[in-house]
Amino acid sequence: MVFDHLCVTLVPLFNHLDKEDQARINQLLHHQVFQKGEQITTPTGEAQLVIVASGNLKVYQLSAAGREQLLRVVEPGGYEGENLLFGASNDNLFSEALQETEVCILKQADFKQLLIDYPKLSLKLLEINAKKMTKVEQQSQFLTMEKIEERLAIYLLDLSVAENSDEVTIPMKMKELAAFLGTTPETLSRKMKLLEKRQLILRKGYQIKLLNKDGLEDL
Repeated sequence: MVFDHLCVTLVPLFNHLDKEDQARINQLLHHQVFQKGEQITTPTGEAQLVIVASGNLKVYQLSAAGREQLLRVVEPGGYEGENLLFGASNDNLFSEALQETEVCILKQADFKQLLIDYPKLSLKLLEINAKKMTKVEQQSQFLTMEKIEERLAIYLLDLSVAENSDEVTIPMKMKELAAFLGTTPETLSRKMKLLEKRQLILRKGYQIKLLNKDGLEDL
């Protein structure tokens, strides 16, 4: 049996299991491809675990005025929806494909049975969720920073750490990054140019080279 294309091998929640157990889990998954702009998760949808195999999806909520507020971008190997599987209600949470995106979907009943059959998955789930909460707290810290350029600098530095490189790729559209940082696309564009003018970064489209990390940290 070939295991090199199992969705579960991408996901930290499952990839620590042996190959036979991964194969069993993979048989429970439903593969589906979404085109750019298609919604994957909605408040009226079924509770399910959505694993990203390829592409990217954005997770967002709507403000009282109906404005989209980006919460996070889920990349290959990431997943969304585990809280719903434990009974949390989804009053205002959406996910949408940012490009052609292949996902693997695990239904609620199958997920609960897996936790019974593999108790160590529960501990792994707690560990991963703790890391996700840390990211949410980091975004909240962005919004307490008065200067937009400071928020942008911290974001780029964090991205540099995540990619282990001084050359990073912004994983979302600029309007989505603006929403993530709590500003407008126009202001974000001005702040990008400001960092370029100060020779802190070099930008080419979505590719950003960090020229002066100390300078970015001192903003």
